[in-house]
Amino acid sequence: MSTTVDRFGPLRSTPFRWLLAARTTSILGNAVAPIALAFAVLDLTGSAADLGLVVASRSVANVAVLLFGGVIADRLPRDVVLVGTSCAAAVTQGAVAALVITGSASIPSLVVLSVLNGAVAAVSLPAAGALVPDTVPGAQLRPANALLRLGLNGGSILGASAGAGLVAVVGPGWGLAVDAVGFALAGVLFGRMRLPRTATGGGASEPTSVVADLREGWREFVGRRWVWIVVLQFAVLNAAFVGATAVLGPVVADASFGRAAWGLVVAALSVGLAVGAVVALRWHPRHALGIGVALMVVAAVPVLTLALRPSVPALIVSFAVAGAAIEVFSIAWDQSLQTNVPRDVLARVYSYDAVGSVVALPFGEALVGPLAHTVGTTPTLLGCALLVVVATVAAAVTPSVRRVTVQEARPA
Repeated sequence: MSTTVDRFGPLRSTPFRWLLAARTTSILGNAVAPIALAFAVLDLTGSAADLGLVVASRSVANVAVLLFGGVIADRLPRDVVLVGTSCAAAVTQGAVAALVITGSASIPSLVVLSVLNGAVAAVSLPAAGALVPDTVPGAQLRPANALLRLGLNGGSILGASAGAGLVAVVGPGWGLAVDAVGFALAGVLFGRMRLPRTATGGGASEPTSVVADLREGWREFVGRRWVWIVVLQFAVLNAAFVGATAVLGPVVADASFGRAAWGLVVAALSVGLAVGAVVALRWHPRHALGIGVALMVVAAVPVLTLALRPSVPALIVSFAVAGAAIEVFSIAWDQSLQTNVPRDVLARVYSYDAVGSVVALPFGEALVGPLAHTVGTTPTLLGCALLVVVATVAAAVTPSVRRVTVQEARPA
């Protein structure tokens, strides 16, 4: 079992402290955005289908650009990539906020800006994940990932709670403006990392084509059965869970307990995530990935609660429990990738992971609204919960997933 010093050892690294500060700052504003955007669309048209379209447009762009984002993060300094994407996200979210605040927003304009936001996020995601091993020694990867997740979750809790009140009192546009400011500040903080260029990407000795880089990343991805099995699980799980909670959750809230209370429910998920990060910081099972994968069955509980008992206390408890399970898995997943995949292709493997995990997400987000209009919200939510359970059980019983252990960090 690690000591207290070991758990907080990553904080002795200056680059890690700046990384932690930057990612926490960005999520502080970003936690407000889904709530604010959801109610901005509902205020505009009142349609769950329109909300699904706007949310799905971001996911489509995210999927389309993710692989290219992995190549960028393995070719260029990853800290510089994160500075650029943070600034770009600040501009696009600021534009969304301005349209909503001035009453100029329309569904087409929100779709276009959501596409731009999704593309920017697709470039930043592989860089953020692959940068962690460059900021701490290999032995400190698990506590480093747990501390990062604690920062992200703390920002999410504060952002979602404050954001719900902000949206309820002064409107969703100002919530989106907070998100834009958060991204701008994160860009400044990422710029303070100043890692050696050989440690942050862009270190290939021989120039290669983008296609060759993608092929190399694909070989590393498919060469590990446990990787693509878990990614398939999350392709289904994310589509069902996010479609149910991000699209139908606000619809259920508007029809029952209200918008401000929905912000508390979303914040409860973040509280659960924080609890899961604390657990992962202290608990180091040898087969952490297999345990984390099996725990994802708990993600069906908040979806079932929305369908069968959409009361605020029940939703808060169910979302918090699901958040804890999600975080235990997420930290085990990051550590498993970071210690089993060579560092010089890690961002590309992260990008294939991200593409596979969210490839079905736009379909889930776009289809749950029309499906709820056709067969009803409750049957749609029950179907989403069933998909979560089936996908999780299928992955958890796979031997290659259960056998994965944490290795020493792999060099480039």
